[in-house]
Amino acid sequence: MLEVVLQQPGEFLAADVPAPRPAPGEVLVRIRRIGVCGTDLHAFAGRQPFFSYPRILGHELGVEVVEIAPGGRGPDPSAPPLEVGDRCAVEPYVRCGHCRACRAGRYNCCETLQCLGVHVDGGMRELFCLPRALLHPSKALSLDQLALVETLGIGAHAVARGGLLPGETALVVGAGPIGLAVAQFALLAGGKVHVLEPDSARRAFAAQFGVTTLAEPNGALFDVVFDATGSAAAMAASLAHVAHGGRLVFVGLVLGSVAIDDPTFHRREVTLLASRNSCHDFPRIMSLIADGRLDTRPWITHRLSLANVPDQFAGLRQSPGLVKSMIEVGGAG
Repeated sequence: MLEVVLQQPGEFLAADVPAPRPAPGEVLVRIRRIGVCGTDLHAFAGRQPFFSYPRILGHELGVEVVEIAPGGRGPDPSAPPLEVGDRCAVEPYVRCGHCRACRAGRYNCCETLQCLGVHVDGGMRELFCLPRALLHPSKALSLDQLALVETLGIGAHAVARGGLLPGETALVVGAGPIGLAVAQFALLAGGKVHVLEPDSARRAFAAQFGVTTLAEPNGALFDVVFDATGSAAAMAASLAHVAHGGRLVFVGLVLGSVAIDDPTFHRREVTLLASRNSCHDFPRIMSLIADGRLDTRPWITHRLSLANVPDQFAGLRQSPGLVKSMIEVGGAG
């Protein structure tokens, strides 16, 4: 089978390797879609925290079930049944289940969390063995939609962390896919949502979802500010947009420190929150997509095949009009 490995920053290697066989409790899946995330772009550039090389990227996955090993149907009677041929979204967070965070139900920040494609190898391959607990089957969603559930989960969790209430004002800084996900869930929460984005094409894209867009700060202060830039300078500047008594949520991640203006932070008594991954959100998100309340179809602006990743990945960031790239494995479907 084909497998694509990021050997070191800037260098992918495609290889033909033996197909895996599922161990007891695992499910063999065929990878069909891989969303390209900012995490992948940062890893390619050598700027991704918590990362080591070589690594198989890919954590935004739409898959088809090929084989279910004994015990792979899962012990949870409330989980949807899983059958060969099912299409699934993959929740890429491998957690221990017994640390303090996991016991509290916050497995997204498990003390030994391993995210597929980041801490351990991910889905840039044709076949993959996964624990049953990571698979969320759907009869209604397309492969493209399934691959984008994880991205939406980042936005859903960020809005939950920010505690956005109906009628509150929200500012999303950055209109990449994560910022768009945050904006859409902020709208669903009843917020009055603004998006700050210097790129005119991205502002125009974000505006179609019903948010107010800003090219630069206008002096307004907001109840909740979500920074989805992954830029230390932007994250530091986002504090200035938070209203007195408001909340600032860092959704993006940066390799290094973020400087905060302490007098502003204290004078306004700002609550600063980190938002990591997603937690318990996949079933809700998949239901919202199926009901038409979330529409990710406009997101996918570029496509490439898994075989073309070594030659074409480097040029993705410079692609005109890029919002989200989707890697297809085994053709359309």
